[in-house]
Amino acid sequence: MDLMDVIGPVMIGPSSSHTAGAVRLGLLAASILGEKPVKAKIELHGSFAQTYRGHGTDLALLAGLMGWLPDDARIPEAGTFAEKNGLEYSFTKVNLGELAHPNTVRFKLEGENGAVCQVTGSSIGGGQVSVTEIDDFPVELSGRLPGVLVLHRDQCGVIALVSGQLAEACINIAGMRVFRTGKGGLAIMIIECDQKVAPDTLEKITHLMAVESVRFINNVL
Repeated sequence: MDLMDVIGPVMIGPSSSHTAGAVRLGLLAASILGEKPVKAKIELHGSFAQTYRGHGTDLALLAGLMGWLPDDARIPEAGTFAEKNGLEYSFTKVNLGELAHPNTVRFKLEGENGAVCQVTGSSIGGGQVSVTEIDDFPVELSGRLPGVLVLHRDQCGVIALVSGQLAEACINIAGMRVFRTGKGGLAIMIIECDQKVAPDTLEKITHLMAVESVRFINNVL
């Protein structure tokens, strides 16, 4: 447990779950996209869907997509800034099922250079967040540490090659999880690191056997 778990995040209110957590979900989604978002379809589930205007969740999500932090004084005007910055957005209510956390959002994003991604995540209390799905892959990502997201074919030796490149760059792995669609199909590797990973190391990983794509994910906590 750290200090933030006890006293909560520094933020613009009114709610750590509906505001600070929402900002961090937007930050993570934009980081996973890997470039500036220009289109965002934002689907809200549960409590997010019921109270998003009253608690400023909509503004907080937009603020995160624009790279703002939870204590940014501009958050109440995020809608105006989004339009000025060329971010086209929409909000809709969805039902993601009884197993989904009540404070859940699903982003469908398009970036300025054509990148697209779908990210589902939840604000789980006290400003803490959990990304649970990326492009239909079930994942677990908290945003507490810098991360590397590697999409690859499920093939023997890929994990060793990727971790070897990180070791060569003196990057310590704090945690790793691998999720796959099925044996021999596509898989996604999420590696949380103690340090940020330099672009040249990411480039080397991109060219490894069976690797389809690599994204660096900034920590947001």
